[in-house]
Amino acid sequence: MAGQVWAVSSLGGYLYSRQLSNVLRMNVQPLVKFRQFADVHDISQQGKKKGDTFTWDVVSDVATPGGVLIETNTMPETNFTITQGTLTITEAGNSVPYSGKLDNLSKFPVEDIIKKALKNDTVKTIDRFAWGQFNQTLLRVIPTGGTSTAAVTLYTNGTVTGTNSIAYNNAHAKSIVDAMKERNIPAYIADDYYAIAWPTTLRTFKNNLETIHQYSDTGFNLIMNGEIGRYENTRYIESTNIPKGTGTDGLTTTPWVNGVSDWIFFFGNDTVAEAIAVPEEMRGKIPTDFGRSKGIAWYYLGGFGIVHTNPINVRIVKWDSVA
Repeated sequence: MAGQVWAVSSLGGYLYSRQLSNVLRMNVQPLVKFRQFADVHDISQQGKKKGDTFTWDVVSDVATPGGVLIETNTMPETNFTITQGTLTITEAGNSVPYSGKLDNLSKFPVEDIIKKALKNDTVKTIDRFAWGQFNQTLLRVIPTGGTSTAAVTLYTNGTVTGTNSIAYNNAHAKSIVDAMKERNIPAYIADDYYAIAWPTTLRTFKNNLETIHQYSDTGFNLIMNGEIGRYENTRYIESTNIPKGTGTDGLTTTPWVNGVSDWIFFFGNDTVAEAIAVPEEMRGKIPTDFGRSKGIAWYYLGGFGIVHTNPINVRIVKWDSVA
């Protein structure tokens, strides 16, 4: 069987040894970072038996803005347009089979170990699904000319045409936030946007802040997973769930050619929708072969979709590079 067995040390035999420590150590994985910013729609009750497509309405601004009224004139009239966004509900999961012999002879509880390993896999997999939709954003920025220490160039078609050859710094932060505000991207909470990046991508930026000011206000009660600080109306999140570099699946990526910087996602409110038909859960396999073959799996039935696909309304900006 492909899974955990007693006969192979690295697949289970090491779970009992006279010299083995009584403390079992697991590879530690971070919690979800992208998924926590998705708007969740629980369709576990009303959504079942209704197909695999989930839709939502997107309402535009009014076509003609209001203004001053003249007493003898009639009230002006206008309208707005409604478009629909869609996402597809899909299954996701993974499993680890194990033998009854391993379960009976192991010094440690095999089920608990497998559940921890699968939990880590669940976190990274579902976060990757959310990231995949964040990465559909049409708004991309690079330093102007690829090397500017302050100015940025904004692209609105989902593709940049230059190579990002400089580390992200506090001057870039100001330019990006200014661009987001002037596009009327609504804040995520209060007046603040959020940004997600790898720790090393933010290193130069964090060094800048050491000589300016740091996030020390204890008045903020809402701290998201991985939040490290706040600057220019933006709260920063560190994440390592998704590899560095270019790529679309969140698994196979190509590092940026110069390694000086990497992706950062800036966003306001109403970014990505998540529709959940069956929340992620652990499932036990019904033992077969007279109890000798067992297994545990995680399972999820749902999907993610970027909410706004019209460049005018897009809420996510990606610090990007062509390669």
